[in-house]
Amino acid sequence: MSGERSLRTAGPVPVLMYHSIGGADRLAVRPGAFAEQMAYLKDGGFTPLPFGGRTRRARRPVVITFDDGYADFHEHALPVLERHGFTATVFVTTGWLDDAGPYAAGSPLGRMLTWAQTEEIAAAGVEVGAHGHSHAQLDQLGGPALREELHRSRELLQQRLGRPVRAMAYPYGYSSARVRREVRACGYTAACAVANAVMTERHDPFAVPRVTVRAGTSLEGFGRALEGRGFGVDHALTKGYAVVRRSRYAARRLRGVA
Repeated sequence: MSGERSLRTAGPVPVLMYHSIGGADRLAVRPGAFAEQMAYLKDGGFTPLPFGGRTRRARRPVVITFDDGYADFHEHALPVLERHGFTATVFVTTGWLDDAGPYAAGSPLGRMLTWAQTEEIAAAGVEVGAHGHSHAQLDQLGGPALREELHRSRELLQQRLGRPVRAMAYPYGYSSARVRREVRACGYTAACAVANAVMTERHDPFAVPRVTVRAGTSLEGFGRALEGRGFGVDHALTKGYAVVRRSRYAARRLRGVA
Protein backbone atom coordinates (compact mmCIF):
# COMPACT_ATOMS: atom_id res chain seq x y z
CA MET A 1 0.00 0.00 0.00
CA SER A 2 1.44 3.38 -1.00
CA GLY A 3 2.94 5.42 1.83
CA GLU A 4 2.87 2.45 4.19
CA ARG A 5 5.40 -0.13 5.28
CA SER A 6 5.46 -3.16 7.51
CA LEU A 7 6.42 -2.40 11.09
CA ARG A 8 9.21 -4.94 10.98
CA THR A 9 10.94 -3.05 8.12
CA ALA A 10 10.45 0.45 9.54
CA GLY A 11 14.03 0.82 10.81
CA PRO A 12 15.00 1.17 14.49
CA VAL A 13 11.86 1.14 16.64
CA PRO A 14 11.72 0.92 20.45
CA VAL A 15 9.04 -1.58 21.50
CA LEU A 16 8.08 -0.89 25.12
CA MET A 17 6.86 -3.71 27.35
CA TYR A 18 4.48 -2.94 30.21
CA HIS A 19 2.49 -5.25 32.45
CA SER A 20 0.20 -3.88 35.16
CA ILE A 21 -0.48 -0.15 35.53
CA GLY A 22 -1.23 0.25 39.21
CA GLY A 23 -0.35 -3.16 40.62
CA ALA A 24 2.11 -3.90 43.40
CA ASP A 25 4.88 -6.09 41.91
CA ARG A 26 8.25 -5.03 40.50
CA LEU A 27 6.92 -4.84 36.94
CA ALA A 28 3.83 -2.79 37.82
CA VAL A 29 4.13 0.89 36.86
CA ARG A 30 2.31 3.55 38.89
CA PRO A 31 -0.47 5.34 36.99
CA GLY A 32 1.23 8.69 37.61
CA ALA A 33 4.56 7.42 36.26
CA PHE A 34 2.83 5.98 33.20
CA ALA A 35 1.15 9.32 32.51
CA GLU A 36 4.55 11.06 32.75
CA GLN A 37 6.09 8.56 30.34
CA MET A 38 3.32 9.04 27.78
CA ALA A 39 3.72 12.83 28.09
CA TYR A 40 7.47 12.33 27.48
CA LEU A 41 6.66 10.50 24.24
CA LYS A 42 4.21 13.21 23.17
CA ASP A 43 6.64 16.04 23.93
CA GLY A 44 9.44 14.16 22.15
CA GLY A 45 7.45 13.85 18.93
CA PHE A 46 7.10 10.06 19.07
CA THR A 47 4.34 8.36 17.09
CA PRO A 48 3.00 5.13 18.66
CA LEU A 49 2.29 2.36 16.15
CA PRO A 50 0.43 -0.95 16.55
CA PHE A 51 2.77 -3.93 16.76
CA GLY A 52 1.16 -6.07 14.07
CA GLY A 53 0.02 -5.28 10.54
CA ARG A 54 0.98 -2.27 8.42
CA THR A 55 0.97 1.40 9.27
CA ARG A 56 2.05 4.79 7.96
CA ARG A 57 5.59 6.08 8.13
CA ALA A 58 6.55 7.93 11.30
CA ARG A 59 9.50 10.22 12.06
CA ARG A 60 9.98 8.84 15.61
CA PRO A 61 8.09 5.54 15.80
CA VAL A 62 7.51 3.68 19.06
CA VAL A 63 5.38 0.67 19.95
CA ILE A 64 3.66 0.47 23.36
CA THR A 65 2.77 -3.07 24.43
CA PHE A 66 1.13 -4.55 27.52
CA ASP A 67 1.34 -8.22 28.51
CA ASP A 68 -1.19 -10.49 30.24
CA GLY A 69 -4.37 -8.38 30.03
CA TYR A 70 -4.71 -6.71 33.43
CA ALA A 71 -7.95 -4.89 34.22
CA ASP A 72 -6.00 -1.78 35.19
CA PHE A 73 -5.09 -1.24 31.52
CA HIS A 74 -8.74 -0.37 30.95
CA GLU A 75 -8.89 1.75 34.12
CA HIS A 76 -5.58 3.62 34.08
CA ALA A 77 -3.73 3.23 30.77
CA LEU A 78 -6.51 3.56 28.18
CA PRO A 79 -7.67 7.04 29.31
CA VAL A 80 -4.08 8.34 29.11
CA LEU A 81 -3.55 6.84 25.68
CA GLU A 82 -6.82 8.29 24.41
CA ARG A 83 -5.93 11.74 25.79
CA HIS A 84 -2.76 11.77 23.70
CA GLY A 85 -4.31 10.10 20.66
CA PHE A 86 -1.99 7.10 21.08
CA THR A 87 -2.55 3.53 20.04
CA ALA A 88 -1.06 0.48 21.78
CA THR A 89 -1.05 -3.32 21.67
CA VAL A 90 -2.39 -5.49 24.51
CA PHE A 91 -1.37 -9.16 24.52
CA VAL A 92 -4.16 -11.06 26.28
CA THR A 93 -3.88 -14.41 28.06
CA THR A 94 -7.32 -15.75 27.14
CA GLY A 95 -7.55 -18.35 29.91
CA TRP A 96 -6.87 -15.63 32.50
CA LEU A 97 -9.72 -13.33 31.52
CA ASP A 98 -12.01 -12.57 34.44
CA ASP A 99 -15.00 -14.21 32.78
CA ALA A 100 -13.16 -16.92 30.84
CA GLY A 101 -15.76 -19.39 32.14
CA PRO A 102 -15.25 -22.93 30.85
CA TYR A 103 -12.07 -21.80 29.09
CA ALA A 104 -10.40 -20.62 32.32
CA ALA A 105 -6.81 -21.89 32.55
CA GLY A 106 -3.64 -21.10 34.45
CA SER A 107 -3.29 -18.89 37.52
CA PRO A 108 -3.90 -15.16 36.99
CA LEU A 109 -1.56 -12.86 38.88
CA GLY A 110 -4.09 -10.07 39.46
CA ARG A 111 -7.41 -8.63 38.33
CA MET A 112 -7.79 -9.32 34.65
CA LEU A 113 -9.81 -7.80 31.82
CA THR A 114 -13.27 -9.13 31.04
CA TRP A 115 -14.31 -10.04 27.53
CA ALA A 116 -16.48 -6.90 27.37
CA GLN A 117 -13.50 -4.72 28.32
CA THR A 118 -11.33 -6.49 25.75
CA GLU A 119 -13.93 -5.78 23.09
CA GLU A 120 -14.13 -2.15 24.25
CA ILE A 121 -10.39 -1.53 24.02
CA ALA A 122 -10.32 -3.11 20.56
CA ALA A 123 -13.16 -0.82 19.49
CA ALA A 124 -11.13 2.12 20.84
CA GLY A 125 -8.35 1.38 18.35
CA VAL A 126 -6.06 -0.67 20.57
CA GLU A 127 -4.60 -3.74 18.89
CA VAL A 128 -5.34 -6.97 20.77
CA GLY A 129 -2.83 -9.78 20.36
CA ALA A 130 -2.46 -13.22 21.90
CA HIS A 131 -0.33 -14.18 24.90
CA GLY A 132 -1.04 -17.89 24.98
CA HIS A 133 -4.10 -19.43 26.61
CA SER A 134 -2.82 -20.44 30.05
CA HIS A 135 0.44 -18.41 30.14
CA ALA A 136 2.47 -21.59 29.83
CA GLN A 137 6.22 -21.67 29.22
CA LEU A 138 5.90 -22.47 25.53
CA ASP A 139 9.48 -23.63 25.00
CA GLN A 140 8.95 -26.42 27.55
CA LEU A 141 5.78 -27.84 25.94
CA GLY A 142 5.62 -30.82 23.60
CA GLY A 143 4.15 -30.38 20.13
CA PRO A 144 0.42 -31.07 20.79
CA ALA A 145 0.27 -28.93 23.95
CA LEU A 146 2.19 -26.12 22.24
CA ARG A 147 -0.16 -26.07 19.27
CA GLU A 148 -3.19 -26.07 21.58
CA GLU A 149 -1.85 -23.02 23.47
CA LEU A 150 -1.20 -21.11 20.25
CA HIS A 151 -4.39 -22.01 18.40
CA ARG A 152 -6.89 -21.71 21.25
CA SER A 153 -5.85 -18.20 22.27
CA ARG A 154 -5.93 -16.93 18.69
CA GLU A 155 -9.24 -18.58 17.84
CA LEU A 156 -11.00 -17.30 20.98
CA LEU A 157 -9.83 -13.74 20.35
CA GLN A 158 -10.82 -13.82 16.69
CA GLN A 159 -14.25 -15.20 17.48
CA ARG A 160 -15.01 -12.60 20.14
CA LEU A 161 -13.43 -9.58 18.45
CA GLY A 162 -14.50 -10.39 14.91
CA ARG A 163 -11.14 -9.45 13.44
CA PRO A 164 -7.86 -11.22 12.58
CA VAL A 165 -5.26 -11.66 15.33
CA ARG A 166 -1.83 -11.59 13.72
CA ALA A 167 0.48 -10.78 16.63
CA MET A 168 1.44 -12.55 19.83
CA ALA A 169 3.90 -12.22 22.71
CA TYR A 170 5.64 -15.19 24.31
CA PRO A 171 4.69 -15.69 27.98
CA TYR A 172 7.75 -14.88 30.12
CA GLY A 173 9.49 -13.98 26.84
CA TYR A 174 10.49 -17.63 26.37
CA SER A 175 10.68 -19.08 22.86
CA SER A 176 12.92 -21.28 20.73
CA ALA A 177 13.34 -22.01 17.02
CA ARG A 178 10.82 -24.83 17.40
CA VAL A 179 8.26 -22.55 19.08
CA ARG A 180 8.74 -19.84 16.47
CA ARG A 181 8.11 -22.33 13.65
CA GLU A 182 4.82 -23.33 15.29
CA VAL A 183 3.84 -19.68 15.77
CA ARG A 184 4.34 -19.03 12.07
CA ALA A 185 2.43 -22.20 11.13
CA CYS A 186 -0.47 -21.13 13.36
CA GLY A 187 -1.00 -18.02 11.23
CA TYR A 188 0.69 -15.29 13.23
CA THR A 189 2.81 -12.80 11.28
CA ALA A 190 4.92 -11.41 14.15
CA ALA A 191 5.75 -12.17 17.77
CA CYS A 192 7.37 -10.36 20.70
CA ALA A 193 10.17 -11.62 22.89
CA VAL A 194 11.91 -9.44 25.51
CA ALA A 195 15.72 -9.19 24.98
CA ASN A 196 15.82 -5.50 26.08
CA ALA A 197 17.00 -4.02 22.80
CA VAL A 198 15.57 -1.69 20.16
CA MET A 199 14.03 -3.47 17.17
CA THR A 200 15.86 -3.10 13.86
CA GLU A 201 15.46 -4.61 10.40
CA ARG A 202 17.91 -7.39 11.24
CA HIS A 203 15.63 -8.89 13.90
CA ASP A 204 13.51 -11.96 13.27
CA PRO A 205 9.84 -10.81 13.06
CA PHE A 206 9.02 -13.80 15.27
CA ALA A 207 11.51 -12.74 17.96
CA VAL A 208 11.08 -8.97 18.11
CA PRO A 209 12.97 -7.52 21.10
CA ARG A 210 11.28 -5.21 23.59
CA VAL A 211 12.54 -2.95 26.36
CA THR A 212 11.08 -3.53 29.82
CA VAL A 213 9.47 -0.67 31.73
CA ARG A 214 9.48 -1.54 35.44
CA ALA A 215 8.13 -0.06 38.65
CA GLY A 216 11.53 1.48 39.33
CA THR A 217 12.09 2.97 35.87
CA SER A 218 12.79 6.69 36.30
CA LEU A 219 11.92 9.21 33.60
CA GLU A 220 15.63 9.46 32.80
CA GLY A 221 15.82 5.67 32.60
CA PHE A 222 12.76 5.69 30.35
CA GLY A 223 14.58 8.01 27.95
CA ARG A 224 17.59 5.67 27.91
CA ALA A 225 15.30 2.67 27.30
CA LEU A 226 13.91 4.35 24.18
CA GLU A 227 17.46 4.31 22.83
CA GLY A 228 18.07 0.71 23.93
CA ARG A 229 20.64 1.79 26.51
CA GLY A 230 21.16 0.60 30.08
CA PHE A 231 20.43 -3.09 29.55
CA GLY A 232 23.91 -4.66 29.44
CA VAL A 233 23.32 -7.02 32.37
CA ASP A 234 19.88 -8.00 31.02
CA HIS A 235 21.40 -8.98 27.65
CA ALA A 236 23.94 -11.28 29.27
CA LEU A 237 21.36 -12.91 31.52
CA THR A 238 18.93 -13.44 28.63
CA LYS A 239 21.53 -15.21 26.47
CA GLY A 240 22.71 -17.39 29.31
CA TYR A 241 19.21 -18.39 30.34
CA ALA A 242 18.31 -19.33 26.76
CA VAL A 243 21.05 -21.99 26.84
CA VAL A 244 19.74 -23.29 30.17
CA ARG A 245 16.18 -23.55 28.85
CA ARG A 246 17.22 -25.44 25.71
CA SER A 247 19.08 -27.93 27.88
CA ARG A 248 16.09 -28.25 30.21
CA TYR A 249 13.73 -29.04 27.32
CA ALA A 250 16.16 -31.61 25.90
CA ALA A 251 16.31 -33.33 29.30
CA ARG A 252 12.49 -33.38 29.50
CA ARG A 253 12.30 -35.05 26.08
CA LEU A 254 14.78 -37.72 27.13
CA ARG A 255 12.55 -38.45 30.14
CA GLY A 256 9.51 -38.56 27.88
CA VAL A 257 7.87 -35.61 29.66
CA ALA A 258 7.67 -33.21 26.67
